[in-house]
Amino acid sequence: MRIEVVETNDQRQQAYNVRTAVFVDEQNVPPEEELDAFDEQSIHLIGYDTDKPIAASRVRFVDNYGKLERICVLKDQRGKSNGAQMIESMEAIIKNEGYAKAKLNAQTHAIDFYQRLGYKVISGEFMDAGIPHVAMTKELS
Repeated sequence: MRIEVVETNDQRQQAYNVRTAVFVDEQNVPPEEELDAFDEQSIHLIGYDTDKPIAASRVRFVDNYGKLERICVLKDQRGKSNGAQMIESMEAIIKNEGYAKAKLNAQTHAIDFYQRLGYKVISGEFMDAGIPHVAMTKELS
């Protein structure tokens, strides 16, 4: 998978289309909750299989950490390490910006995936967009 930082309106729309397919169409997140005010202050990434957009995410900087958000891979592209590649790219951006800690809110079904990548659960379960989540962090070296 080729991962790029979103630089054009076309790339941003492609990222939004992937997010909509995963979160709105597949997971029934209300569209007004999926696209939010934080999109304007985030660094967006898009992952391509050849020229087809298949993954998306965004990074924000909050307090003393980089926050990984809206991480998604199209259903037919999962299980191919695309999610792990997106996380690696997001962590590289966080480190390049001078931060040493990453944080994310993981859907509970994905806890094992993030733990394999070095993340630790730091909260109890909570609901976000009607889906159970936990907060997780990782120290970046």
